[in-house]
This record gives sequence, structure tokens and C-alpha cells, in this order.
Amino acid sequence: MTDTPQQGLSELTRRRVVVAGGATAVTATAVALGAGLASATPSATPSGTPSGTPEACYLLTTETTEGPYYIDADKLRQDVTEDEEGIPLTLRLKVIDAETCRPVRNAAVDIWHCSALGIYSGYEDMGNGGAGGGTPPSGAPTGVPTGPPPTGGPGGPGGHQEPTDDERYLRGTWRTDRHGQVTFRTVFPGWYQGRCVHIHVKVHVDGTWTDAGYEGGHTCHTGQLFFDEESVLLSAEVAPYSTNTVTRTTLDEDMIYPDNGTEGGLLRLRYKKRDIAHGVVAGLTMGVAPDETHDSN
Repeated sequence: MTDTPQQGLSELTRRRVVVAGGATAVTATAVALGAGLASATPSATPSGTPSGTPEACYLLTTETTEGPYYIDADKLRQDVTEDEEGIPLTLRLKVIDAETCRPVRNAAVDIWHCSALGIYSGYEDMGNGGAGGGTPPSGAPTGVPTGPPPTGGPGGPGGHQEPTDDERYLRGTWRTDRHGQVTFRTVFPGWYQGRCVHIHVKVHVDGTWTDAGYEGGHTCHTGQLFFDEESVLLSAEVAPYSTNTVTRTTLDEDMIYPDNGTEGGLLRLRYKKRDIAHGVVAGLTMGVAPDETHDSN
């Protein structure tokens, strides 16, 4: 089930992004939702750090596979929603140097994920779970284990896939501020065959921000962000998620989630349990090694 990155990519590949309209700040509603979000501020002695290793102030966030459906920095924007339906999601990430705990400023952070119905923009012909056809499923999801995903499906083997269409919803790139923080506005992801609910993420450093976007540099982190089972079950009761009949893989069943909590990308979530449809605020601090290159693995 291991994905491989696009063959021939160089760590210094020229990266161009087109500045997209509609790069808006998070709305007041989203900010209100985020009040009281659990702090992800690193500690000098984080849980899991062995004694006698003071040089590492924070655990490195686990590297995971890029997946076959990455499109290099295609949209420079914070609001990636476009016209996609789904539960509003405010994603707040903080990028720090895991060795020094200093914020990683002016980094380019990419996120991309599937729609509420499990479809990736740019690859709509792949459908939900790589089965082809592109027709959104209907019905109610289940929690029955599925085993390994089909060959060539999202998150499955086969390496990078070339886009099949020009859609680019639920994808975007934005820069970290002086505190290493970046915020995106999107929708709660859905699920597709063989994978739990997740968001893909990359962090690029040492590049240059220009009028056209972000160029050069290298990728210091490639990972995935995950959602706990309780939140996913609640989302599955809300339309359009409730119309997805694809058998759902849980977090425990997923073959990519490293099962190590926030270190592995498990998001801290805030929402009203009786009304998750109102919106979710997700946050995480990611510890990275800025001098290293991690395109994928």
C-alpha cells in the first residue's frame, strides 16, 4: 500500500504557483469556533522524548507517503473550498524546527484532500477509491474493515498519477507567518475505498516568494493529517457524507496512519458534538527538520 513519488522530481525543481483570487482570511465565525482550541505549543520536554536528549526539543512529525494525487503548488490561497459542499473546516497548523523549537517562517505549506464524497480534484475520472467511472456513490457508509485498497486507487500503489482534468478544489498553498503558523479554510474530508479520513500536507523551505508565488527550495516534510473516529462518525450522519456508500476504513484499520497520535499527524479538533455540521476547527504543531529533504517515502 506504499505510494511512490513522481519519478524524476528534483529537490530543487522550479515550483511555480498562480496567485488565485479569493485568498481570504478566516471568517469571524470560524474564529469564534476556534476559541478554546487546545494549544499545540511545543514543550521543552515533550511526551515521548527520551531523557538525556535535550538537543531535540520536539518530536519530529512522522513522514508518510505523498500519494498518487499531488499537484505541485497549483493554487496560492488560504480558502481552498471553492464550491464544494461539506462541513466547514478551519485548519490551523504551526511549523517548528524540531531541534530548536523555533518557528519555521515563510515556509510554503501545501494541503490537498478528497471531497465529502471521496473524490480528488484533478482526478475525477478515478472516482471514489480508484474504481473509475467518477460517479459519486449513494447510500450510507459502514464501519466494516476493507483490507488493503485496490491497486492504483487513491493512497494505493502505482506512484504519481497525471491529472485527468483541470479541477483544483480542496488544494492550496500558503506561507507560514513569523510564528510559523498557517491557516486554511476548507471542508471536512470524506473517505474513499481503503483509506481512513485524512488530509495530505507538504512543507517547503529555502525557496523564494515572488509576485508569481513560490519558487525553488526543497521539501522538508511530507505527511498526512488524521481525524479521530468520533468526529468521522458524526460527520457521516451529515449530508453529503451520509450519501457515501463506500465501505469506510477506520483510523485503526488504516495501513498508513502510524498510530502514534499527534506525532503521527492526529489533529486536535474542536466542534459542537450535537451540531458538527456547524463547523470544525482542527489544529496541530508539526515538528520538521528544515535542513533535510523528505519528498515522500
